[in-house]
Amino acid sequence: MNGKFKSLAVAAALLCTALGNAQAQEFKLTHQWKQGTDSRDVAARQFAKEVTSKDPSMKFRIYPGASLISNPLKQLDAVQDGTIDMAIIPLIYAAGKIPEFSVTILPGAVSSAADGMKLRNSEYARKLQEVAEANGIHIVTWWWTEGGFTNRVHPIGSPDGVKGLKFRGADRTVDAALKEAGASVFSMPSTELYSAMQSGVLDGLLTSYDSLMSMRLYEQSKFATIGGDYTIFVLLQPIIMSKKAWDKLTPAQKKIFDEAALKTDKVFNADQVDVARTAAAKFKQAGVQVRQMTKPEFDEWVALSKKTAWKDFAASSPKAKELLDALQKSRGQ
Repeated sequence: MNGKFKSLAVAAALLCTALGNAQAQEFKLTHQWKQGTDSRDVAARQFAKEVTSKDPSMKFRIYPGASLISNPLKQLDAVQDGTIDMAIIPLIYAAGKIPEFSVTILPGAVSSAADGMKLRNSEYARKLQEVAEANGIHIVTWWWTEGGFTNRVHPIGSPDGVKGLKFRGADRTVDAALKEAGASVFSMPSTELYSAMQSGVLDGLLTSYDSLMSMRLYEQSKFATIGGDYTIFVLLQPIIMSKKAWDKLTPAQKKIFDEAALKTDKVFNADQVDVARTAAAKFKQAGVQVRQMTKPEFDEWVALSKKTAWKDFAASSPKAKELLDALQKSRGQ
């Protein structure tokens, strides 16, 4: 074989190897929610479809229902060390290791999924990404979920409604407001909520509308405060990616990821209105007494939260204070 043909053969072999590697590129994505019905699973599959449609060399294998990692809290560790490429988790699940992530659930700080979408390109979002990447994580999507109260004792509106109840609030900032209102607070992942309500370990809880439905919590509830224009439970639950995996993407691939994220962000956050309506209807159908939080009740919760949850969060670290300041600046407060 002469030099010219030998060079061509080597080039062809390298090209085949590169194509083979591209075709073999697969991202594992884990989450804890039910396949096909929970909006987070649906949106994850839409995101994957968007990416693959623009670059068929990038494939996704999605593991719903904690089928890959049984303990949802362990998903963070797997993403940080690069064992798993991607996950969908409430960022507050990481607050034990990254306390600044509690800013993503501060009661009253973000009033709705639509309000959260307004912050997508804000200074707040940039600073939150800085915190994430410093801890081995890249925030891919900007998905905000709304939620509300459900319990077995009596209707809940104002903070007085939780006094004396055994409650799960999902994060230490929410817990601070609940404790100030007189509740006994328990900490546990979403996967344990059904049995806790069933056994009486919990009287009630705050969680997202999707989780209320996908975990069938209407079966263990008598009263719910969900739907309507006001809620103190608005939580960032994005797709996150290992910083190691993100850094391996080419600039073109990162652009594809960002474009897919933007498209699913708009749809996901807009769909939260329908998710709230569906949850309210599902609870009513199950015989649960459903009500909506009023503006005066909401204002009471926000006032309580600002002197407890907000104050505690701002004092937790200099970076937390920066994040809260950036959030308020981005909101024009």
